[in-house]
Amino acid sequence: MSNWYSKTKDQTLIDLETNEQHGLTDEIVSERLKQYGPNELATKQKRTLWQRIFAQINDVLVYVLIIAALISAFVGEWADASIIALVVVLNAVIGVVQESKAEQALEALKKMATPKAIVKRNGELKEIPSEHVVPGDIVMLDAGRYIPCDLRLIETANLKVEESALTGESVPVDKDAIYHPSMQSDEQVPLGDQKNMAFMSTLVTYGRGVGVAVETGMNSQIGKIATLLHEADDDMTPLQKSLAQVGKYLGFVAVAICIVMFLIGFLQGRDTLEMFMTAISLAVAAIPEGLPAIVSIVLAIGVQRMIKQNVIIRKLPAVEALGSVTIICSDKTGTLTQNKMTVTHFYSDNTYDHLENLNVNNDAQRLLLENMVLCNDASYNNESQTGDPTEIALLVAGTTFNMQKDHLEKIHERINEMPFDSDRKMMSTVHTYDDSYYSMTKGAIDKLLPRCTHIFKNGKIGDLTEADKNQILEAARAMSREALRVLSFAFKQYNSSNVDIDHLEENLTFIGLVGMIDPPRTEVKDSITECKKAGIRTVMITGDHKDTAFAIAKELGIAEEISEIMIGTELDNISDTELANKINHLNVFARVSPEHKVKIVKALRAKGNIVSMTGDGVNDAPSLKQADVGVAMGITGTDVAKGAADVVLTDDNFSSIVKAVEEGRNIYRNIKKSILFLLSCN
Repeated sequence: MSNWYSKTKDQTLIDLETNEQHGLTDEIVSERLKQYGPNELATKQKRTLWQRIFAQINDVLVYVLIIAALISAFVGEWADASIIALVVVLNAVIGVVQESKAEQALEALKKMATPKAIVKRNGELKEIPSEHVVPGDIVMLDAGRYIPCDLRLIETANLKVEESALTGESVPVDKDAIYHPSMQSDEQVPLGDQKNMAFMSTLVTYGRGVGVAVETGMNSQIGKIATLLHEADDDMTPLQKSLAQVGKYLGFVAVAICIVMFLIGFLQGRDTLEMFMTAISLAVAAIPEGLPAIVSIVLAIGVQRMIKQNVIIRKLPAVEALGSVTIICSDKTGTLTQNKMTVTHFYSDNTYDHLENLNVNNDAQRLLLENMVLCNDASYNNESQTGDPTEIALLVAGTTFNMQKDHLEKIHERINEMPFDSDRKMMSTVHTYDDSYYSMTKGAIDKLLPRCTHIFKNGKIGDLTEADKNQILEAARAMSREALRVLSFAFKQYNSSNVDIDHLEENLTFIGLVGMIDPPRTEVKDSITECKKAGIRTVMITGDHKDTAFAIAKELGIAEEISEIMIGTELDNISDTELANKINHLNVFARVSPEHKVKIVKALRAKGNIVSMTGDGVNDAPSLKQADVGVAMGITGTDVAKGAADVVLTDDNFSSIVKAVEEGRNIYRNIKKSILFLLSCN
């Protein structure tokens, strides 16, 4: 797969033999469909019912039981033979039913593919089924449209793409069509940093763009995830391994009993046939035929008990595997955090504090709130919300101080605006304010502060001094140190509605800053502490930035030092053996891809750990399947993640995992007691 992000627009078009103005011809499209195949995800051939049944009986202990049933029938013990056969059949049925509910991950991936795409062919725009898109197609993008394949962007206008399910990024990503020379190094650039690329099944939330199709179907990033799902092995749980070992021992014991009893009788001169029948009967009696049924029943009871803890078990052995877990690997976004951008800090009128301490009676701080709500294109109420997550966070902050957007806009009507622009990195709106007019501006501090000449503090407007600027920048740095996303706000007063839009964002008056983050779930810190007490280590694995990941990890008690973090580019340059040697000292992995997550899980398992992987996005699916126990979020989790998981949390609560592990340990103890009881009786 080429590193398309490292190529210029012209080089990309040349390599794909396409034309930006005219697109591909029908003849070339036909050839490429034959060459690359349809733009859809391949799926493994489903196992037949008989293959599923065989998989359930392909077990040492079950083989021992089948032989015991055949021997019982041979010696005329039809009741024993029937009971053993019933146990084997019942066990197989339970397993097949459980499995029939699984293996839906790839189907869910296929559903994520978009039904339609707008492409340029023969110089004309056409809407076609997304599976007909081929490499070299010129694809049009606009807000609300899912991206049909992996694209190298060649033109953008304020384009933002929601990539959280694929990369773990908390907010929509600003995209551009720029060639970045810095990306020409041999190091693989993380997906979240490939600003000139757009990926299959991600969502355009704002703006528009044009891209050239570079990878389709199984060659796309989503396709690579599908491949990883194909390749993930279904390994045995600790209990299954133990039972297989018990089955071997029982088989050896049964054969040994047969031989010893037969030899004793033979040496004593007894009837050969009689001794053969006696030896066989004793061997059959030594086998605890109720063992598989007891194990299945205990696991099934455990499933019912876990439902009360908001935990749905999709695969029976996962009940016991949960009890054996020594490491919980957790995705950050939506699992450890709320997956909801939230304003937590503000700076205004020389005050830097938590948002809840903002004083609405302070003129500057009140105007800051009004700017947050009015200079905003999102909508929010208790029932629904639409728009950019950052803007929604600003509206939510306003409502906590009883500033609803619809009410405020009735008082201060919007009469003009300058939409957000990725070059300016600012947005401005003009509103009526009593007998005058205010322009409200928000944007990145490095873009907005240089345009400010005044500052609003102590109830009045004054000149913006160097001392003021230094204080503002120090507040911004303080927010950045806590991994907060910083937004700055300013305004300008007019006496007339005849506003010069070209000079709207000049000579501004600075009001303040806000810092926002996707905050940790309130209950998670206590749950992680409980895990530590139970001897379970928590590891954070995320596609988000290193600083953000460390800030959350430190707050939750997952990591204390920056040395405990490794990023995706470092994972690319380290062997599996080296990673396995270092893995016990690493608690946070940031800016990682789906392949990295699988590599991390494998390294942890290589050190003898029983690993649970928790996640909710498409990017988590391969590692969910690779782990000993995959745990998906039921509410925010994608169908792909839920399909790949062994366990689904119905309340999306990390704390439920801790309860499930505790329940799993109880179940494991009960199964051990049952096995010992049956063996001692036999």
